[in-house]
Amino acid sequence: MDKRSLAQMAQRFRDAERRTEILRQELAVAIRQADADDVPQKDICEATGYTRQQVRRIVLAGAENPAPGDAPGDA
Repeated sequence: MDKRSLAQMAQRFRDAERRTEILRQELAVAIRQADADDVPQKDICEATGYTRQQVRRIVLAGAENPAPGDAPGDA
């Protein structure tokens, strides 16, 4: 493998890492929305493959860091 090929592979990897982070954040938003919509935690776990503890952490993190416009009085 030459230097150029290695650099291209490394760039593809960095791009995939960025896409993964975006998707992880989108999934966390979807989990919080499912929780807000009263989807049973068991169903969220089955759909995502996450443990109940992971789902709880994601939901609680959203409660601690509300998105802009979600704070009380923002209307």
